[in-house]
Formats: sequence, structure tokens, C-alpha cells
Amino acid sequence: MAHTFEELVAKQRAADAAQRMVEELREAYGPPAGQQITGVQSGTYETALRAWRDLAREVQTAVSEYAKETGRPRADIEAEVARAAAPQDS
Repeated sequence: MAHTFEELVAKQRAADAAQRMVEELREAYGPPAGQQITGVQSGTYETALRAWRDLAREVQTAVSEYAKETGRPRADIEAEVARAAAPQDS
């Protein structure tokens, strides 16, 4: 599947947002194994964690495919995507 650089950046931003959600839930609920959380909280956390992992895996796959398609080093593309996806200071 062909990817554009802009698609890679969008995928990275989605994965970053999902990671922030997991971190926010962990902060709100506490560490998953550290205290008793409700079933709903546990389900919410696990769903967010799976979403983050799935999105991160999609980014890695897309970056690898893009590197292969363009003949460029994967690490270079990964770094460029990370820079482009980083929040811009206002």
C-alpha cells in the first residue's frame, strides 16, 4: 500500500493522541495493577491501551513500507515523521 509523507504524519499524530489518552487515564485511575479500579475503568483503560498499540503498530508498518518504496533509510523517515508530527509551539 502506497503511503504519502502526510499520511505518515497523520498516523503518528493519531498514535501520539492515543498515547496521551492512556497516560491521562493512568493518571486519573492510578497504575492498573497498583490499586483497585472499577470494571468500567479497567475496560476503558484496556480499550485505550489497545487502540494506542494498534495505532503505533500501523505507524511502524507504514513507515517501513514508505522507506522500502522510497529507498530511504527507515530511521531517517521515522525521525522526519516524528518532527513533523510534534506539536508546534504557539
